[in-house]
Amino acid sequence: MEDERDDIIVLVDENGEEVEFEHIDTIEMNDNEYVVLAPYLEEETEETDEEEIIILKVEHNENGEDSFVTVEDEEELDAVFEEFQARMEEEFGSEE
Repeated sequence: MEDERDDIIVLVDENGEEVEFEHIDTIEMNDNEYVVLAPYLEEETEETDEEEIIILKVEHNENGEDSFVTVEDEEELDAVFEEFQARMEEEFGSEE
């Protein structure tokens, strides 16, 4: 029996295949909304200490539906990533 998880988002890649991501955070900055996602792995692996994350901008259409778009502007992407890192430091503290 599969566990239902409400923090899993399914996106379609450029090949038309469904890929599952875990929702890590939602960040609102400069009148925009962004989601921070990580590839969803059913089994944890110890291959790497670094977790890959993906930041997408949320766009709302007139029907109230959300779509996720790639952030092309490097400065915008860096600013959102820095905010995400600051939140993670605040939440989990430094490991010193």
